[in-house]
Amino acid sequence: MPTPNDDATPLDGNAIKSLLEEVSKHLTPGPNRHLVVIVGGALLAWNGLRNTTIDVDSIERLGLELETAVAEVAQERGLEPDWLNAEAARFRPATLVLNDCEVLLETDKLVVRGAPLRAVFAMKLLRSQQNDLADIEKILPVAGFMSAAEAVESFYEAYPHALEDPELPDLVCQLARNGGLDLPLE
Repeated sequence: MPTPNDDATPLDGNAIKSLLEEVSKHLTPGPNRHLVVIVGGALLAWNGLRNTTIDVDSIERLGLELETAVAEVAQERGLEPDWLNAEAARFRPATLVLNDCEVLLETDKLVVRGAPLRAVFAMKLLRSQQNDLADIEKILPVAGFMSAAEAVESFYEAYPHALEDPELPDLVCQLARNGGLDLPLE
Protein backbone atom coordinates (compact mmCIF):
# COMPACT_ATOMS: atom_id res chain seq x y z
CA MET A 1 0.00 0.00 0.00
CA PRO A 2 1.28 3.45 -0.73
CA THR A 3 3.38 5.23 1.84
CA PRO A 4 1.31 7.71 3.84
CA ASN A 5 1.69 11.22 2.49
CA ASP A 6 1.06 14.16 4.82
CA ASP A 7 -0.15 16.17 1.81
CA ALA A 8 -2.67 13.56 0.69
CA THR A 9 -6.28 14.66 0.60
CA PRO A 10 -8.41 12.81 3.16
CA LEU A 11 -11.29 10.99 1.49
CA ASP A 12 -14.55 10.12 3.21
CA GLY A 13 -17.09 7.62 1.89
CA ASN A 14 -18.98 10.23 -0.15
CA ALA A 15 -15.79 11.55 -1.72
CA ILE A 16 -14.71 8.03 -2.65
CA LYS A 17 -18.05 7.33 -4.33
CA SER A 18 -17.93 10.63 -6.21
CA LEU A 19 -14.37 10.00 -7.38
CA LEU A 20 -15.21 6.51 -8.61
CA GLU A 21 -18.20 7.91 -10.51
CA GLU A 22 -15.83 10.41 -12.13
CA VAL A 23 -13.41 7.62 -13.04
CA SER A 24 -16.29 5.81 -14.74
CA LYS A 25 -16.97 8.88 -16.89
CA HIS A 26 -13.35 8.80 -18.10
CA LEU A 27 -13.60 5.19 -19.28
CA THR A 28 -14.30 4.27 -22.89
CA PRO A 29 -17.69 2.62 -23.50
CA GLY A 30 -17.40 -1.00 -24.53
CA PRO A 31 -18.62 -4.51 -23.86
CA ASN A 32 -16.37 -5.06 -20.84
CA ARG A 33 -16.66 -3.27 -17.52
CA HIS A 34 -13.71 -2.59 -15.28
CA LEU A 35 -13.72 -4.05 -11.77
CA VAL A 36 -12.54 -2.49 -8.52
CA VAL A 37 -12.85 -4.44 -5.25
CA ILE A 38 -12.41 -2.03 -2.36
CA VAL A 39 -10.76 -3.17 0.86
CA GLY A 40 -9.04 -1.54 3.80
CA GLY A 41 -9.65 1.94 5.12
CA ALA A 42 -11.54 2.99 2.00
CA LEU A 43 -14.14 0.28 2.57
CA LEU A 44 -14.42 1.28 6.21
CA ALA A 45 -14.89 4.93 5.19
CA TRP A 46 -17.48 3.90 2.57
CA ASN A 47 -19.39 2.04 5.31
CA GLY A 48 -19.06 4.82 7.88
CA LEU A 49 -16.76 2.80 10.15
CA ARG A 50 -13.90 5.25 9.68
CA ASN A 51 -14.00 8.97 8.94
CA THR A 52 -11.46 9.16 6.13
CA THR A 53 -8.63 7.45 4.29
CA ILE A 54 -5.89 8.79 2.03
CA ASP A 55 -6.26 6.20 -0.72
CA VAL A 56 -8.57 3.58 -2.14
CA ASP A 57 -7.15 0.06 -2.16
CA SER A 58 -8.43 -2.55 -4.59
CA ILE A 59 -7.54 -6.22 -4.51
CA GLU A 60 -8.26 -6.45 -8.23
CA ARG A 61 -5.48 -5.34 -10.55
CA LEU A 62 -6.19 -2.16 -12.49
CA GLY A 63 -5.82 -2.32 -16.25
CA LEU A 64 -4.10 0.40 -18.27
CA GLU A 65 -7.32 2.15 -19.26
CA LEU A 66 -8.52 2.23 -15.65
CA GLU A 67 -5.13 3.48 -14.43
CA THR A 68 -5.26 6.24 -17.05
CA ALA A 69 -8.75 7.29 -15.93
CA VAL A 70 -7.61 7.30 -12.29
CA ALA A 71 -4.62 9.50 -13.20
CA GLU A 72 -6.88 11.92 -15.12
CA VAL A 73 -9.23 12.27 -12.15
CA ALA A 74 -6.23 12.71 -9.84
CA GLN A 75 -4.92 15.56 -11.97
CA GLU A 76 -8.33 17.22 -12.21
CA ARG A 77 -9.00 16.96 -8.48
CA GLY A 78 -5.48 17.61 -7.17
CA LEU A 79 -5.07 14.11 -5.73
CA GLU A 80 -2.10 11.82 -5.46
CA PRO A 81 -1.72 9.85 -8.72
CA ASP A 82 -2.14 6.54 -6.85
CA TRP A 83 -5.22 7.55 -4.87
CA LEU A 84 -6.81 4.39 -6.34
CA ASN A 85 -4.36 1.52 -6.50
CA ALA A 86 -4.08 -2.26 -6.47
CA GLU A 87 -1.30 -2.56 -3.90
CA ALA A 88 -3.62 -4.62 -1.70
CA ALA A 89 -3.81 -7.36 -4.36
CA ARG A 90 -0.77 -9.02 -2.82
CA PHE A 91 -2.72 -9.44 0.44
CA ARG A 92 -5.75 -11.07 -1.20
CA PRO A 93 -7.17 -13.70 1.17
CA ALA A 94 -7.32 -17.25 -0.20
CA THR A 95 -10.96 -17.43 0.92
CA LEU A 96 -12.16 -14.31 -0.91
CA VAL A 97 -14.93 -15.07 -3.40
CA LEU A 98 -15.89 -12.28 -5.79
CA ASN A 99 -19.60 -13.09 -5.55
CA ASP A 100 -19.41 -12.52 -1.79
CA CYS A 101 -18.33 -8.93 -2.42
CA GLU A 102 -21.18 -6.43 -2.22
CA VAL A 103 -21.80 -4.27 -5.29
CA LEU A 104 -21.26 -0.70 -4.11
CA LEU A 105 -21.42 1.13 -7.45
CA GLU A 106 -22.29 -0.04 -10.92
CA THR A 107 -22.16 1.89 -14.17
CA ASP A 108 -22.03 0.79 -17.77
CA LYS A 109 -18.21 0.97 -17.61
CA LEU A 110 -17.28 0.21 -14.00
CA VAL A 111 -18.30 -2.15 -11.20
CA VAL A 112 -17.12 -1.35 -7.69
CA ARG A 113 -17.49 -4.06 -5.07
CA GLY A 114 -16.67 -4.07 -1.39
CA ALA A 115 -14.94 -7.08 0.12
CA PRO A 116 -16.70 -8.78 3.04
CA LEU A 117 -15.62 -7.31 6.37
CA ARG A 118 -14.39 -10.74 7.48
CA ALA A 119 -11.90 -10.68 4.59
CA VAL A 120 -10.83 -7.15 5.50
CA PHE A 121 -10.39 -8.30 9.11
CA ALA A 122 -8.03 -11.05 7.93
CA MET A 123 -6.07 -8.64 5.73
CA LYS A 124 -5.73 -6.13 8.56
CA LEU A 125 -4.66 -8.87 11.00
CA LEU A 126 -2.04 -10.09 8.54
CA ARG A 127 -0.45 -6.62 8.38
CA SER A 128 -1.07 -5.72 12.06
CA GLN A 129 0.30 -2.20 11.81
CA GLN A 130 -1.04 0.30 14.36
CA ASN A 131 -3.68 1.68 11.97
CA ASP A 132 -4.70 -1.88 11.02
CA LEU A 133 -5.28 -2.80 14.65
CA ALA A 134 -7.38 0.35 15.13
CA ASP A 135 -9.44 -0.66 12.09
CA ILE A 136 -9.89 -4.19 13.46
CA GLU A 137 -11.43 -2.64 16.58
CA LYS A 138 -14.09 -1.11 14.30
CA ILE A 139 -14.56 -4.24 12.19
CA LEU A 140 -15.01 -6.85 14.94
CA PRO A 141 -18.30 -5.48 16.35
CA VAL A 142 -19.95 -5.72 12.91
CA ALA A 143 -18.19 -8.72 11.29
CA GLY A 144 -20.42 -11.31 12.95
CA PHE A 145 -17.79 -13.51 14.58
CA MET A 146 -19.21 -15.48 17.50
CA SER A 147 -15.83 -15.98 19.21
CA ALA A 148 -12.18 -15.02 18.95
CA ALA A 149 -11.46 -18.63 18.01
CA GLU A 150 -13.80 -18.31 15.01
CA ALA A 151 -12.13 -15.06 13.94
CA VAL A 152 -8.66 -16.58 14.24
CA GLU A 153 -9.77 -19.69 12.35
CA SER A 154 -11.06 -17.49 9.52
CA PHE A 155 -7.69 -15.70 9.47
CA TYR A 156 -5.77 -18.98 9.08
CA GLU A 157 -8.18 -20.13 6.37
CA ALA A 158 -7.58 -16.86 4.53
CA TYR A 159 -3.81 -17.17 4.95
CA PRO A 160 -3.02 -20.88 5.27
CA HIS A 161 0.74 -20.26 5.19
CA ALA A 162 0.67 -17.84 8.13
CA LEU A 163 2.63 -19.02 11.14
CA GLU A 164 0.52 -20.14 14.09
CA ASP A 165 0.51 -17.58 16.90
CA PRO A 166 -0.87 -18.88 20.21
CA GLU A 167 -1.43 -15.28 21.40
CA LEU A 168 -3.66 -14.35 18.46
CA PRO A 169 -7.01 -15.28 20.13
CA ASP A 170 -6.14 -13.09 23.13
CA LEU A 171 -5.20 -10.22 20.82
CA VAL A 172 -8.52 -10.55 18.97
CA CYS A 173 -10.40 -10.53 22.28
CA GLN A 174 -8.58 -7.38 23.37
CA LEU A 175 -9.20 -5.62 20.04
CA ALA A 176 -12.89 -6.56 20.25
CA ARG A 177 -13.10 -5.15 23.80
CA ASN A 178 -11.41 -1.96 22.60
CA GLY A 179 -14.16 -1.75 19.96
CA GLY A 180 -16.92 -2.23 22.53
CA LEU A 181 -17.60 -5.93 21.89
CA ASP A 182 -17.24 -8.61 24.55
CA LEU A 183 -16.12 -11.42 22.25
CA PRO A 184 -15.67 -14.75 24.02
CA LEU A 185 -12.42 -16.61 23.52
CA GLU A 186 -14.13 -19.86 22.45
